[in-house]
Amino acid sequence: MFKILLHKLTELDRTSKRFIMMFVDSVLVVSVLFCSFSIRLGYWYWPKDEMVWIIFGAPFIAIPVFISSRLYYSVVRYIGNQALWTMAQAATLYSIAWGLLSYMAAIGGIPGVYGIPRSVILINWMLAIIVIGGLRILARWLFTNKNLFSEEKTNVIVYGAGSAGRQLSHSLMSSGEYEHIAYIDDNLGKDRAYINNIPVFVYEKIQSIVEKNNVTEVLLALPSISRKKQYEIIEKLRPFSVHVRSLPSVSELAGGKVKIDDLLEIDVDDLLGRETVAPNEKLLQIKVTDKTVLVTGAGGSIGSELCRQILFLKPKQLILFEVSEASLYLIDQELADINTLNVEVYPVIGSVQDYKRMTKIFNYYKVQTIYHAAAYKHVPLVEYNQSQGVLNNAIGTKLAAEAAIAEKVETFVLISTDKAVRPTNTMGATKRVAELTLQALAKQTHNTCLTMVRFGNVLGSSGSVIPLFKKQIKHGGPITVTDSNIVRYFMTIPEAVELVIQAGAMGQGGDVFVLDMGSPVKIYDLAVKMIQLSGLHVMDADNPEGDIEIKYTGLRPGEKLYEELLVDTDATKTENKLIMRAKEKMIPWESLKPALEELKEESKNSNLKKIQELLVQIVPEFKLNIHSKD
Repeated sequence: MFKILLHKLTELDRTSKRFIMMFVDSVLVVSVLFCSFSIRLGYWYWPKDEMVWIIFGAPFIAIPVFISSRLYYSVVRYIGNQALWTMAQAATLYSIAWGLLSYMAAIGGIPGVYGIPRSVILINWMLAIIVIGGLRILARWLFTNKNLFSEEKTNVIVYGAGSAGRQLSHSLMSSGEYEHIAYIDDNLGKDRAYINNIPVFVYEKIQSIVEKNNVTEVLLALPSISRKKQYEIIEKLRPFSVHVRSLPSVSELAGGKVKIDDLLEIDVDDLLGRETVAPNEKLLQIKVTDKTVLVTGAGGSIGSELCRQILFLKPKQLILFEVSEASLYLIDQELADINTLNVEVYPVIGSVQDYKRMTKIFNYYKVQTIYHAAAYKHVPLVEYNQSQGVLNNAIGTKLAAEAAIAEKVETFVLISTDKAVRPTNTMGATKRVAELTLQALAKQTHNTCLTMVRFGNVLGSSGSVIPLFKKQIKHGGPITVTDSNIVRYFMTIPEAVELVIQAGAMGQGGDVFVLDMGSPVKIYDLAVKMIQLSGLHVMDADNPEGDIEIKYTGLRPGEKLYEELLVDTDATKTENKLIMRAKEKMIPWESLKPALEELKEESKNSNLKKIQELLVQIVPEFKLNIHSKD
């Protein structure tokens, strides 16, 4: 019954809670006065005549004082030392005011009001502080007591006994859901020390702590460490199969205290241990700042991130070009919420297969820079819809580039993929055709700088395995991996886009820029890490009692075990060490143009055999895989 009453109180709105607190404080103020007189006189005191009003009227003095001191604006379960000090000041002010008014009533000769002992005023002051403050401390304990509000508690370890760790520990105790077992810290000098009665241990003792206390979560309270250092810590925690979460960065913590809600799930980019390189601000601004910029495929994962970063580089205008109305609406609304620089943003519905629409838009807005991110990129889907993949990815890029040249757009940057290198699927082949088209057109024009940027998988995109793995773990598995030996390059979307903008600024015409993706990652290892750092175990022959099984589904149509970034091995460095300029063979426009025209017509007619033949003609290294149903 008591638990139900407490739950009902927590569900009330703030106004109702304040009125309840005022009522309780009124009762306490009157009760304290009765006790003060009784203690002073040595017997249970009951007022007579006008003294009744002196005592029962005390709340009319106390409550206004408490309100003016903002005593009723503090959240009880989070009351701290500052709030208690404010309460003591308010109780002191009330006691003085009541004493003065009572004394004035007594010397004023009000009938029935007799001389009030000065010690009563002192006793009233002390009891008011003790009772009113004590009630709030009791309420805080009741509302944060895990045993009252939850039957089960989560045993956690906080990794990091610094300032952030101590703040996090305080939040854990206030949450009522967690039991903070211990701190782990790499500083040997802190071993066996105590912080608020919670022991601190070095990492070497973590296994015994986890096993002895059934710890299921480790919370990283190290907001200032590098990604590389965080990766090393995560790797050390993997064998224990505990759920790992981390605090945000220092800049994100600057606005307030650490709370449980600030804890983030460990992202896969943290698992990769990849350190980012500070961008060249000058390169970021050259093609964007004070220019009219257009992004095709603006609602996609890459296109939308391009729009976000471009917006903060303060272009003159930003044109969102997107064929999907729903995707266009979402990115337009998102940019409206973050557009603090008041950049002019225009959402435009259009297809990259519509040459007339593009020329009209480029001309109307006087577009100066285009980032061409519009593409069909899901390998299996394009494999089953090859004609549409060709029309959108290859022919669409050709038409967009020709429209840009016709309207004298200064810069055109194609977003390409590592699947274009020695492709084994139609999607990769169409992107390779797009690259060859831009290289050939670059030799035909001097008005528009045509550039392309090639990179591998990006974390969190609609085609990435990461969202799929997270969803599969959430539903209890199994995790599906196509092959035990499949590897991929990975990079975060923001980092890839940042490098794309910088690479585009270095273009001279016909350039193929390749982003340094670091070391390739084995997809199986990625799946194992995600399972373990979710606090679960892999179910396999060695551990049949595990939680999540990893199943192999076989390579999908057009999929290969590994990806490459360079067609030829020749590449030179640039101003940014993560961006390379590739030197690759090209096809002259005179030879490529008729093949593209024929490819366009055969794709419109869905002539799959001819489409395959033409793709192989243009991209000889393309290995045929006929799985299309269109």
